[in-house]
Formats: sequence, C-alpha cells, structure tokens
Amino acid sequence: MSLDFSVVIPARFASSRLPGKMLVDIAGKPMLQRVYEQAKQSAAKDVVIATDDEKIVQVAKAFGARVYLTDVNHQSGTDRLQEAASLMGLADDDIVVNVQGDEPLIPPSVINQVAENLARDDEASVATLCEAITDLNTFCDPNVVKVVRDIRKHALYFSRASIPWPRDCFATPATRETYQPQGVWRHIGIYAYRVKLLHQFVGWPMAPLEDTEKLEQLRVLWQGHRIHVDESCEQVPAGVDTADDLVRIRELLEL
Repeated sequence: MSLDFSVVIPARFASSRLPGKMLVDIAGKPMLQRVYEQAKQSAAKDVVIATDDEKIVQVAKAFGARVYLTDVNHQSGTDRLQEAASLMGLADDDIVVNVQGDEPLIPPSVINQVAENLARDDEASVATLCEAITDLNTFCDPNVVKVVRDIRKHALYFSRASIPWPRDCFATPATRETYQPQGVWRHIGIYAYRVKLLHQFVGWPMAPLEDTEKLEQLRVLWQGHRIHVDESCEQVPAGVDTADDLVRIRELLEL
C-alpha cells in the first residue's frame, strides 16, 4: 500500500547516563545525523528533529535537517513529539513515527513497517514492534520490556516482569533453570501514532499502571486505546544508552 507518514526524531541534549550523547561522534558524524540519515532512507514524506537545545539545532541545520526547538520542560519524548506535530501542522488523521535519536543503526524497513501497520489497522491508535525472546536471562531481566498480545496483534499488557508467567516451568528452581522461552516477546521501542492520539495523550494524567511500571505506553492502554504490536521485519540493533554502548556502535561503524 502507499505510505503517507512523517518521522519526528525527539532529541534531548541532557542524558543522565551519557550527557550530550546526541552529538557524540560516531565514525565522523554526530550520532543524531546517523539517525536522521537512516530515517531519510524510509518512505517518510518528511523527517524532522525536535529538540530542547540550541546546540542541537545548529548541528542539525548544519547537516541539512529541518529542526524544531521545543519546550525544555517536556516530561517525555511523546510530549515533544506532540509539540512537533502541532508545529508541523499535521492533521488528526496523519501518522507520525517516533524514531529515537539514540538509535544510529535503526533499519529504515522497520520505520516503514510501523507506519504501514497503523495505516492498515483502523482499530489501533498506535503501532509498535516486538521480537522473540529466546533466553532465560533476557526473559527475567526487568530492564527488558515484555509484551503480550491478543489474536489480532493488539497489546494486552506491557511489563518489566516476566510475562506470560510459565507457571509449571517455574514451579521449582530446577525446572526454572532449564526453561527455554517460547512465544514470549520483547518490546522494541519504535512507535507510529495517529496525531489525534498524541493530542489526547498529553492531556491525560499519568496512569497508575504507568506510574508503577514506568512505561509510558500503559497510559494508552489505560485510556482504552489499542496498540498494534507486530514482530519486527528486521532485527533492530540496540541503541546508545551508555558509554559501553557507544564503544560498541563505533566499532561496528568503523569496520
């Protein structure tokens, strides 16, 4: 089908674990530029950057990006995304994909995938992706967000806990250690939104489940909206959260 969507890359300068990471050099280019160039290879009609920092504005303009300086007080990337959608003049029915500014290896194919999935699903307000979990350590890691879905690939719940809980396999320490995860999914944090949902989202209070899990997407489910979750068509490399991540990405791109 014909795709008609925009990409917004929220880019905060501050980062608790790696300050200024959007502008760190990776094989001769700022990380943000590498994300932008990956997004430009998608089918998006427009790719823009939304930031809270003048330094990022200047760097983005230097490599040819359209960039919006947004409110420094936004609590989340979704709030920044909504402001950017308003500044772009997008209509309620338009689709916008949120591409994180710390994922310099994001495949253009998955950007297209979430946009197309949302366009195809009239029941959903948001679309995102997942990948299979195949090892016990990942399944039990609270830093890995898990998702369970219904038969139509709509999210039932997202959690840092190990879900769905394999009751029989986890009945004893011995059976737990031999458990091989099957049919369990790791959430991949790329989202396509209908712009109307973004406008609603910023007016909703934090949901109790969101506050407990520290997962923003639970606000959408709490309000009764559907999130489409599909298996990623291509493996999505991990982004850059720490100095070690930065070393890993530099090594990959400098080969």
